[in-house]
Amino acid sequence: MKLRSSFVGLLTLALMAVAGCGGADEPTTASGASGASAGGAGLEKTTINVGTMPVVDTAPLQIAMEKGLFKAEGLEVKPSVLAGGAEAIPKLKGGSLDISFGNYVSFFSATAKGAIDLKIVSDGFQSAPKTHVIMVPKDSPIQTVADLKDKTIAVNTKRNISTMLIRVAGKAHNIELDEDKNFAEFPFPEMEGALKAGTVDAAQVVEPFGTFIAQNIGARVVWDTSQGPTADFPIAGYAATSEFVAANPKTVAAFQRAMSKAQELAADRANVVAVIPKYTKIPATAAGSLAIGAFPTTLDATRLQRVADSMHEYGLLDAPLKAQDLIFAGK
Repeated sequence: MKLRSSFVGLLTLALMAVAGCGGADEPTTASGASGASAGGAGLEKTTINVGTMPVVDTAPLQIAMEKGLFKAEGLEVKPSVLAGGAEAIPKLKGGSLDISFGNYVSFFSATAKGAIDLKIVSDGFQSAPKTHVIMVPKDSPIQTVADLKDKTIAVNTKRNISTMLIRVAGKAHNIELDEDKNFAEFPFPEMEGALKAGTVDAAQVVEPFGTFIAQNIGARVVWDTSQGPTADFPIAGYAATSEFVAANPKTVAAFQRAMSKAQELAADRANVVAVIPKYTKIPATAAGSLAIGAFPTTLDATRLQRVADSMHEYGLLDAPLKAQDLIFAGK
């Protein structure tokens, strides 16, 4: 009896020690494995630098960091805030960023021109009503897109998703807008000042800046670009260089898994509204009124081909581009 009691005691202590190794606060994967056993040891790189922007589009990245989804995959993500998608290209090429958020037009254009060899590793954001709008000052004589002929429109970067959406709108109203003559570059936070000062006639803005500008200076929307041929349009995603993907396929796949779970969580508007005040300047009291688009959980070549085809149509690509060739399917 004494031997049996000693054995039971030792066995109990052993089981308690094993149970304690995981730690009560350590995140788990969908299969129940802890981050240490699921990811870290098998990844080529466990700390990655990721480019992001303080816009609604990046809410899932913030959710993934906040809820430990990257940690559960053995990853530590160090975010770096960018002014625009075009800024991601040189930083990815130079290696200061491993993966970056950015708009598909900038990514596709840079790859097609041979400036960089990119792979799309995660979808990010899809447009919805009021997420991408053209705004003018409240007392502006501009009433329709047709009135934008010969006017100056603020965009965060030329030859990117903003200018293409505006040009599509212009075509629907029988006007041609020129990439160099009609557009002026301003970071999103500076567009309010540019409109107020009359430096530009209009601005193409995204949330939360559309809400800010409307509340602060009474600017009004003359056109919602998320309609017609660009309704439910793929706007942005996350990319890495082909070199980084080839050298770190398990790391990239871990990033993809975490982002897919985060994008799924972002389907619940409450999760997005809750996280927005934590990485943007919009207060929690106003977050609920924002226009929020969709967050696709998988990379769909057919969807992304819409972007490539529109770019070719509007002269942003000299030749057709096959979106499937730029997608990293994961391991």
